[in-house]
Amino acid sequence: MVSTTVRINAADKETLRHLSTETGRKMQELLSEAVELYRRTCFLRRVNAAFAGLKSDPDAWATETEERTAWEATLSDGLGA
Repeated sequence: MVSTTVRINAADKETLRHLSTETGRKMQELLSEAVELYRRTCFLRRVNAAFAGLKSDPDAWATETEERTAWEATLSDGLGA
């Protein structure tokens, strides 16, 4: 694994140290997990904003609901799961 140095403030380093001690995990693992969780949070914010934009456009929203209705009909095709 390639690594790099990132500067953080002393309070955050202390928090990481405490979390590392509590969980038995390396600080690097905790940072990686935190970055991934933040990435997912940002992604979901963008998805929610795009969905809100879609919903605010009556024509686009009508198209979306029509497509959902069409897909829901496929659930009653008589085939087993």
